[in-house]
Amino acid sequence: MDRRPQAGEGSRSTQPLAPDLELREIRKGSKPGSRYVRLAPRRERPFERVEGGYRATDVATRPRSRTGRAFRAVRRVIIGAPLATSQLIEERLTKVKALAVFSSDNLSSSAYATEEILRVLIIAGTGALFLSVPLSLAISLLVIVVAMSYTQTVQAYPNGGGAYIVAKDNLGTMPGLTAGASLLVDYILTVAVSIAAGVAAITSAVPELLDYRVELSVGFVALITLANLRGIRESGTIFAVPAYFFVVAMTALILTGFARIALGQHLAAGTPPDAIEPGTQAIGLFLILRAYSSGSAALTGIEAMSNGVPALKPPEAKNAVITLAWMAGLLAFFFLGLSILAHQMNVVPSETRTVVSQVAEGVFGKNIAFYLVQIATATILILAANTSFADFPRLSSVMASDRFMPRQFTFRGDRLAFSTGILVLGIASIGLLILFRAETHALIPLYAFGVFVGFTLSQTGMVIHWRRHPARHNGLRLLMNGFGAVATGVVAVVILMTKFIDGAWLSVGAILLLVFIFTRIHRHYASVAEQLQVEPSPTVKPPSPKRPAGHCRAVVPVADVDRSVLRAIEYARTMSDDISAVHVTDDAEASEALRSRWQAVVPDVPLVLVESPYRSLVAPLLAYIDALDGAREDGYVAVIIPSFVPQHFWEGLLHNQLSSQLKKALSRRPRTITVLVPYEASAQTINGTRQERA
Repeated sequence: MDRRPQAGEGSRSTQPLAPDLELREIRKGSKPGSRYVRLAPRRERPFERVEGGYRATDVATRPRSRTGRAFRAVRRVIIGAPLATSQLIEERLTKVKALAVFSSDNLSSSAYATEEILRVLIIAGTGALFLSVPLSLAISLLVIVVAMSYTQTVQAYPNGGGAYIVAKDNLGTMPGLTAGASLLVDYILTVAVSIAAGVAAITSAVPELLDYRVELSVGFVALITLANLRGIRESGTIFAVPAYFFVVAMTALILTGFARIALGQHLAAGTPPDAIEPGTQAIGLFLILRAYSSGSAALTGIEAMSNGVPALKPPEAKNAVITLAWMAGLLAFFFLGLSILAHQMNVVPSETRTVVSQVAEGVFGKNIAFYLVQIATATILILAANTSFADFPRLSSVMASDRFMPRQFTFRGDRLAFSTGILVLGIASIGLLILFRAETHALIPLYAFGVFVGFTLSQTGMVIHWRRHPARHNGLRLLMNGFGAVATGVVAVVILMTKFIDGAWLSVGAILLLVFIFTRIHRHYASVAEQLQVEPSPTVKPPSPKRPAGHCRAVVPVADVDRSVLRAIEYARTMSDDISAVHVTDDAEASEALRSRWQAVVPDVPLVLVESPYRSLVAPLLAYIDALDGAREDGYVAVIIPSFVPQHFWEGLLHNQLSSQLKKALSRRPRTITVLVPYEASAQTINGTRQERA
């Protein structure tokens, strides 16, 4: 029974609604041919009434096949039970967990940044190694400058997006895409480098595992990917203990080393196995700049906080600034302290022993404390990849919302994490680890350039932002971001000059390729939107006098009000006078906007809104069709599915293929007619008129 609008009801009820789906259904009686109406118990109802439509319950999303139920049971064990969209606020992080999630990359870089400086300086002989301390001091000061600059970004852009949003808003689309591409490339490299460095720390303590470093690296990436699919709050809980274990272990190492030096005790690391042979190159400006650029890898990850502001509990911006300050302070202390100890102990770089392991052995000896430092270092280096898993999916979702990346990146999985971004990051980093044999020093030359490009564009964008809004600052913010832009820009140029031949050209090429891909994706989505756009004028068509025999109720799934949907409605009119459109959504606000557009274009066809708390699209729609079918004794349900047909095969990857999934799910359903209504359009324009074909 349809519910008709009553007098005095608001605009939301200007259309007839669907039957009272959650209350009644027709069941077979005990005798042949008998039927009865059954009031479904509340716990068995697939839908419940909400203002303006329905909300799908957990019953509506249950798998229908035995295989589907088994797969759901396994997935719940591995990933966890699905979380409703309304629980998103509960998934946010406290400052304690945020420091573990967003600073693990930043803090872990202190474990290899000193070593990268020493590996360059050794080219000029052991006498050049003293430069590691002043270079580390200069880089530590740069850490403070960049962190202070990013506090301005966090406060000005509390909704996240980081360098991409800042550059796009203030410098233009292409600088924004360049910043976004550079950060995405850097996040992939961060996972590869940190995992490789962590495995190197393990093999330093257990050399017998050296031949298995690739397999170990791939396994660690897989584990971190799985942990992040369980949701950001749960991954933060998992990784908090190892992160703080590293903080305690590194603090104890540095303070103990300083205390022994202050007491006049002699610390010596000895000559490590496989030490790098000192060279005879003269100490020149190029060598110093090259060492500086290598050590600047310590800054990677410092921008993570500006991308992840929305992941924190309120007040988001204030909590992000506090977390960022702790992150920068700890990094500068660890990095500079480790460099000073390495210099005091005359540490030389080795192919098989890390600098951290040499310093730890010199301070503690090869005892339990030494192994605890190695375990903490290996753990934080491996978990440093988690920062990228927190930021890569979030940045991808922002860029996908702007139609520069496939829309699948905006989808939140069962645990409210951006599952597509997490999986893509895991696969890409595994590919790099296999390609470069999980060797840290082979990956490092590709590293850091992208992040400093992002730094420079972000800080330059903030300078423009403050100049456009002079009332929001007192000049200090403008000066701070200006200095940050110059400092990071110089480092980016130095990295490009000193590491271009060694591998930085690959990062440059990857960034340029991604920018090209982003522009092509955006052009496709813009073309599709233009072709499918409809004017807000009624398109009511008179019903066709010819109908198939028997009662047939037509259902048209609707994603938006566009030309493909209107074509499906036109076809539905040839089959039935009983037509309803169904829109499944997890965004109540957006669905109300869709209802307004629908009433302006197709006022004679009721639009049923079905809220899907668990973000499933196909299952609630199938449950809706089941409810329609169960509410009547005879007749058919015709599902008229709009389908946009792209011109090129690769464009199909940019769409979610929902029409094909729905058709497959309905293929064996009794008393159901499934019709796929294709809409193919061309973006070609001749004499100012768009040409269409179907």
